[in-house]
Amino acid sequence: MTKTFKGHVVVKGTANLKALVTHEGFNTLASYKNCKPNKNICADQNNKELYGKSTVGVALCLPQTIGSTTGGMVLYNAAVIGCNPGALLFSKPIDSLAVAGTILAAVWTKNPMPTIDKLGDEFLNYVKEGMNIEIKEDGTVIVSD
Repeated sequence: MTKTFKGHVVVKGTANLKALVTHEGFNTLASYKNCKPNKNICADQNNKELYGKSTVGVALCLPQTIGSTTGGMVLYNAAVIGCNPGALLFSKPIDSLAVAGTILAAVWTKNPMPTIDKLGDEFLNYVKEGMNIEIKEDGTVIVSD
């Protein structure tokens, strides 16, 4: 089964990735505190959906980021060493700190993260871990099993 969603483009790009999903806010600092080159296992013990799972190269589907003002730099630094998600797909509007991190990653690293926000609650309720995600440059996100 396939379902299409349309969101607002924050960072352009295309991708075909597997979904990793959280319905909780994503704490970037806690999630990336053990980040190593090309490897990151989510270390946020408060996020039961992601804790202990790899966040590298996936389409991270989330409502919003939470946590400290370091969030943007954490995303940027993750991209610098290659332990970043392949894409960020927000059901809600993205916060300005995460925007900064994703834009810096796109401009200054070889690991950009296509980023789409405002995909809506229906998107987050529909997508499940492991589903296929196709991202188009115009903000279209196609989810299939």
